[in-house]
Amino acid sequence: MTNGWVDVRNADVVLVMGGNPAENHPCGFKWAVEAKRHRNAKLVVVDPRFTRTASVADVYAPIRPGTDIAFLNGIIRYALETGRYHEEYVRIHTAGPYIVGEKFAFDDGLFSGFDPEKGAYDKSAWAYEPDPKTNGYQVDRTMKHPRCTLQLLKKHVERYTPEMVERICGTPKEQFLKVAEVVTSTGNAERVGTIMYALGWTQHSVGVQMIRAAATLQLLLGNVGRPGGGVNAMRGHSNIQGATDIAGVFDNLPGYLATPESESVDLKEYLATVTPTTLNHQAWASMNYWSNYPKFMVSLLKSLYGDAATKENDWGYQWLPKIDGNYSWLYIYDDMYRGNSVRAGGTEPGPEGLLTFGFNPVGVGPNTSKIINALSKLKFLVVGDNYQIETATFWKAPKEYGGPDSSQIQTEVFQLPCSGFAETDGSFTNSARWLQWKWKALDPPGQAKTDQEVLARIFLAVRDLYRKEGGALPEAVLNVTWNYSTPASPDLGEVLKEINGKAVTDLKDKDGNLIRRAGQQLDGFGQLQDDGSTSCGCWIHSGVYTEAGNNAARRGTEDPTGLGMYPNWAFSWPANRRVLYNRASADAQGKPWDPTRPGIAWNGKLWVGDVPDIAPNSPPGQYGAFIQLPEGVGRLYAPSLNDGPFAEHYEATEAAIANPLHAKVTSSPVTVRFHSNKDVYGTRDQFPVVCTTYRLTEMYHYWTHHTNELNQLQPGFFIEIPEELAREKGIANGSRARVTSARGSIEGVAMVTRRLRQLTIDGQRVWHIGFPLHWGYEGDPNHVGPLANFLTPSAMDPNTWTPEFKTFLVRLEKAGAGVT
Repeated sequence: MTNGWVDVRNADVVLVMGGNPAENHPCGFKWAVEAKRHRNAKLVVVDPRFTRTASVADVYAPIRPGTDIAFLNGIIRYALETGRYHEEYVRIHTAGPYIVGEKFAFDDGLFSGFDPEKGAYDKSAWAYEPDPKTNGYQVDRTMKHPRCTLQLLKKHVERYTPEMVERICGTPKEQFLKVAEVVTSTGNAERVGTIMYALGWTQHSVGVQMIRAAATLQLLLGNVGRPGGGVNAMRGHSNIQGATDIAGVFDNLPGYLATPESESVDLKEYLATVTPTTLNHQAWASMNYWSNYPKFMVSLLKSLYGDAATKENDWGYQWLPKIDGNYSWLYIYDDMYRGNSVRAGGTEPGPEGLLTFGFNPVGVGPNTSKIINALSKLKFLVVGDNYQIETATFWKAPKEYGGPDSSQIQTEVFQLPCSGFAETDGSFTNSARWLQWKWKALDPPGQAKTDQEVLARIFLAVRDLYRKEGGALPEAVLNVTWNYSTPASPDLGEVLKEINGKAVTDLKDKDGNLIRRAGQQLDGFGQLQDDGSTSCGCWIHSGVYTEAGNNAARRGTEDPTGLGMYPNWAFSWPANRRVLYNRASADAQGKPWDPTRPGIAWNGKLWVGDVPDIAPNSPPGQYGAFIQLPEGVGRLYAPSLNDGPFAEHYEATEAAIANPLHAKVTSSPVTVRFHSNKDVYGTRDQFPVVCTTYRLTEMYHYWTHHTNELNQLQPGFFIEIPEELAREKGIANGSRARVTSARGSIEGVAMVTRRLRQLTIDGQRVWHIGFPLHWGYEGDPNHVGPLANFLTPSAMDPNTWTPEFKTFLVRLEKAGAGVT
């Protein structure tokens, strides 16, 4: 999230796509309402359903699930065709002037460099044009060169006419043009707009490219880095942002450092692989702050291994796990189900045991039947949760889920009673990147333990076994630092101090002046070193717990800018910065584009306002606004993604129609699919209805059916069906309906509604339905329901490996009736 919840109030236009904040983020959505009340902002909602957010919108447009890229590319085309974009912003703050090499091409649905045997792209075909004079890359400041990224973007989106948007998305042309006109009204210095999205964008086989299309649009309009602007991800309750920050996925270490691959045999080779090279720009240089990678990594290793990490042993680099392929969660379950590792050519056994905490794979994972069958092949399963969730009792799942008979399952299951979020202190990191400390409301009941105590006890027991019995690479366990006052139940304040980082030895500046004594907390990541003199558990969080105390616990309401930045409320990573890329809120001379909403401004000596996203004393013209990127500017063109440098519309893995833009390449050619006998995919001739899933305000995910208060608010599972389709199928409101995909069937109460409508897609009638995903077969027996993901396919985005939950094909019928 580039800006934050409170900052939404500074917007002139709020575009909501891929989310329903009025219902799913009601406390945050109030800031969109504030923008409407106090700035007369226009709220624009594009969604398959007429949601609660849409009910208060100034403009609403329906859209077929999964076609958001076509819609966004249509707005980009409209902006470029009408000149309603911020040209000077594009010139100085984006890669619009960068010239792309001659190898780049796009033809009939494929970018250059595609290898059909590997099902992957050679991204070197998308490189910028080298400039031998500067040892950098060629640019054209006029942005007229046919291969500069702005012109290539214009060529790429020229197919996305309003007529084509209607043909793909089903959005009436007139309604699309209303949206395009309002959104592009911010393509200037005087106005600014924000985009808010959630899982409705991420959970697709092209989810990353949906967000990339939004980023491209916002860069084009000049809305990134400015108060009231940005691309804002509405993260889930209650700590999704914090989980990703601190290494929630297999290929990240804390702070988004790359997990080493097996080819990187030592730290030097690893750092050479992951540290980006600055791309010299003819206008100004990039700070390329990722050039500090060695400082971040060595400080992390010192945090992990303490005194055992020395220069002589590569700071303990060899003790870190290395990856030799994709270990995202669906790959793990695929290995589990097959009983062997696909990465090893089937020659190595699959996982024998699994520990899962705060996660319910049987409910959360796609293709539930495969997940249940995979778990049944384990030797042991450890589940840490405060309810008896479906994963803990997968062995007695109802027979319709297709699992083995319980008598055939040998998996030993251990259920560990963990505390709930109100039963422990600690910090949450919200959507706005704010680390906010919370205090325990009550103790866990009975023998329940906090997560940190459960994990600590497991670690200490494993360490004792290594001490007694040895094992493979014992240093990886025995050298881990564990210097907590209460080792079996670490104090989370101590953990936060460890995450912040400290001086291992006395720190001095270049003039020999003492900065920090050994053992003192660091002020921020700017003090990190690569010589072992600092330790830091997560560099982006450094500054959260300094010598001044726990900054996450601050609750100051001072607002010196008047823009709702509240710098003394909690801690916003990185560096307590409230708006990312805020150098782009000012022009080439450092003057704010809009003086009434200054992000930062150059006062002749320093950048003032928000914490500057640039060296505070760096004069205008020295560095570009996007200091993490090698280009130093925002990317209209993203040659690092696995599925193309420009966003392109592809149909979902289960495609409702042939792609009108390139029928031979209907779906993305690099989408990850699985191929076991449980991985079956439907086609429109068998499954003609498009289905999606969503959340409700009254629900709390898979705890819902365990909680009496929530059960009273939403007593049962339902299927939302358009009125016309319900009449066609003979389904009455309140009766029961059945939904079937290629993977199975579920039943529920029919909720017949006008919130969904028939769409005409490429001349064909297409219906879509939806249902919430909070139920399951555990909990109050009077309020159980089917698992929505029993119907969803195992298909994933090729960048993040996020499953495609939001668009799949089904058949709808009246329960008890024959197939229609």
